[in-house]
Amino acid sequence: MNVTRGFTGRPRVRNDGLPPGQYDAGDDWPVLSAEVTPDLTPAEWTFTVDGLVAEPRTWTWDEAHALPPSAYEGDIHCVTSWSKFGVRFGGVSLDAFLDAVRPAPEATHVVAYSHTGYTTNLPLADLTGGRAWIAWEYGDGPLPAEHGGPARLLVPHLYFWKSAKWIAGLRLLDHDEPGFWEQNGYHHRGNPWEEQRYSGD
Repeated sequence: MNVTRGFTGRPRVRNDGLPPGQYDAGDDWPVLSAEVTPDLTPAEWTFTVDGLVAEPRTWTWDEAHALPPSAYEGDIHCVTSWSKFGVRFGGVSLDAFLDAVRPAPEATHVVAYSHTGYTTNLPLADLTGGRAWIAWEYGDGPLPAEHGGPARLLVPHLYFWKSAKWIAGLRLLDHDEPGFWEQNGYHHRGNPWEEQRYSGD
């Protein structure tokens, strides 16, 4: 299994290296959602990548699990100011899904959408090169439903609202199209190290 350990090139010590305005949540993992947690089983879950791609495709739970496993071990940061250090998520690198559909050269942005209807926008470049996952494990067990299970998008180098819970798909576009929180004043990218919380930051 491929394991990615952060993105800074060096290990980070607990309570050290917090992005500006953040605090260490320790063992807590606050539950924050724009919607009610859905009753979504693995048998019902699907993941689609479409839009500006050569071969749009939908994966079932079993088909997604047949792809090469990958894991992220590192830190996550929420726009509401908490951070968690040394977390582990397991799943599949988003690169495996994107390689299968072959993004068009003109594709520059993505709208990620959930089974609940939630959306968020991201530059395609933030989802490639081993920096994003479809995750269904947290720690040593399944990802809890309140935290996005059965599967969520994981983009740990951006604020966590970009890591859409209950992920249903990605639509590739040739332009930036704001999602739910971005339409309500949040930053279009959400880099925690630049404190990009709100539009204009």
